[in-house]
Amino acid sequence: MIVPKGVTAGYVVYDRQLRKVTVFRNVHKRFRSASVVKLLIAIDHLEDVNKPDLALLQPMLRVSDDNAATTLWRRGGQGKIILRMSKRLGLTDTSPPPADKPGFWGYTAISALDIAKVYRYLLEKADPKVRNAVLTQLRKADQCGSDGFDQYFGIPRAVPKPWGVKQGWSGYGSVPPSKCVRVRASAADVDFAHPVLHTTGVLGDRYIMVLLTTQTTSWSDSTKKITKLAKDVYRAAL
Repeated sequence: MIVPKGVTAGYVVYDRQLRKVTVFRNVHKRFRSASVVKLLIAIDHLEDVNKPDLALLQPMLRVSDDNAATTLWRRGGQGKIILRMSKRLGLTDTSPPPADKPGFWGYTAISALDIAKVYRYLLEKADPKVRNAVLTQLRKADQCGSDGFDQYFGIPRAVPKPWGVKQGWSGYGSVPPSKCVRVRASAADVDFAHPVLHTTGVLGDRYIMVLLTTQTTSWSDSTKKITKLAKDVYRAAL
């Protein structure tokens, strides 16, 4: 598998039929999470609150709304969410944001293998209500994030449907380089300096795919690179 120049990648494809990881690279390498951590925020909230706040959960997952995530992050005790989830799900590479940045949920450290474990937990162990609440939104992921960025990179453009995704991006500024136009359906070892671009999700009912990257080029070039890599990883898994 050739990783594009200027890209650092960690990826996992887990085959639920064969019950094993079939394609992988740097599975324990830790990346800052960006919005992928919203999966853990959502599970924690759904499992620990009697009446989940769906008005916040749904946009946080479907259009990656940051304001919703910040509100739930604070309600859950910030980094305590990550400690609870790591223990409950058996995550070994995941840790809260640095001590001097407790409110920066996107600075949570994650690995490709740990995020694959999160999806396995949702599919195989979580209460059906929790599973459905999360996966329904991921399967309805909107092309345009609430911040105006086009979140259809990686899996959505490289892998045929059905899929459900939770994307992550950080370091490309607060204003997207071009307007997103909806298309009708047919820690010390963590790099906090370079932009990150992640594509993660479930592919049908069989595969779990997690692709985490740091990038060194523009948004447009980065999204092309991760989409090409996602396509190669997917083909290797078949």
